[in-house]
Formats: sequence, C-alpha cells, structure tokens
Amino acid sequence: MEVIQAMPNLKASKKDLRKTVKRTERRKNVVSEVRNILKKVRTVTPDEAKKMLPKVYSVIDKAVQAGILKKNTGDRYKERAAARANKK
Repeated sequence: MEVIQAMPNLKASKKDLRKTVKRTERRKNVVSEVRNILKKVRTVTPDEAKKMLPKVYSVIDKAVQAGILKKNTGDRYKERAAARANKK
C-alpha cells in the first residue's frame, strides 16, 4: 500500500521525499525478512530450528546494525528463537 503524499515544491524537499521512499522500501524488506525467518523457526521442529539459528542470528544482527531494530528487540528475538530451538 503506497501512501499518497503532497508533492513538495522545493528542490531539496523533492530529494528528501525520494530518499524517504527508498529508505522505507529498504526497511520494509529487512523487517519482512526478519519476520519471515522468525515465523519459519516457530513452525519447524526444534532440530531444524537449531540448524537455522546461525542464519536467524545473522539476519537479526544485520537489522540491528542497520538501525532498523533496536538492540534489545533483536536480543529478545534471538532469545525466543534459541528457546524454540532448545525445546525438548
């Protein structure tokens, strides 16, 4: 869903709008990747989840480093994924 915004008049404002749209798209892609991998961890067996942990950690850490997720949020996601993988 695209948000319709008023078209800016100033040249700098037009550039800001272009930058905002690009950043928003980039962030959406990263957030959806994080959500998809967390959903996958929840649906697979604990053994398969354990094998996926390095990839999960990598995706979450990249999102935190990019400033898309806060550090504690990333830690919480990783902890929940690890708990799922270590379930008996």
